[in-house]
Amino acid sequence: EAINGLKEALKQGTNKSTGSASKPDGFFKNPAIFIPFPPAAQKVKDNAVKLGMTAQITKFEETLNRAAEEAAKSAAPIFINAITSMTIGDGLGILRGADTAATNYLRVKCTDSLMIRFKPIVKTATAKVELTKHWKPLADAYNKIPFVTPINPDLDAYVCERAISGLFKLVGDEEKNIRTNPAARATD
Repeated sequence: EAINGLKEALKQGTNKSTGSASKPDGFFKNPAIFIPFPPAAQKVKDNAVKLGMTAQITKFEETLNRAAEEAAKSAAPIFINAITSMTIGDGLGILRGADTAATNYLRVKCTDSLMIRFKPIVKTATAKVELTKHWKPLADAYNKIPFVTPINPDLDAYVCERAISGLFKLVGDEEKNIRTNPAARATD
């Protein structure tokens, strides 16, 4: 019964987390999981701001987050599969574990599958929101600055990694809430 209750709580928590992340502005307006300009390209951002391209930077960051929101829509089945295949031993370990033991279990079981599922979705989403349209002018402007090392980061991988990290942040927060707040639990 305890394991079944745990599975129900995990299903509730992951559905709530993926649901909130996949809504419009689920990433973009949530400071806890907002995907910023790629840190590896911070110099591009700094120089673009100096060149008066703040609006393009804002639009670019919005497109990164829209791609993550689109990808998050496909995460729930991966979480549900990991939850339903959980063994009694896994469940007992989670019940006796730390505040984010279930999140850690899901991270181990789901990260590779999420990355595989997210990559084509992010690629399609970045094309749909014309990410390249916003990235290319910024990268080109930066690459024209004398004596800089040209950059060309893999934005799809960056968005996937940050989207998965954001989902696990939400799942972890929900798990802590379920563990400490009886009203947040799916069942007695």
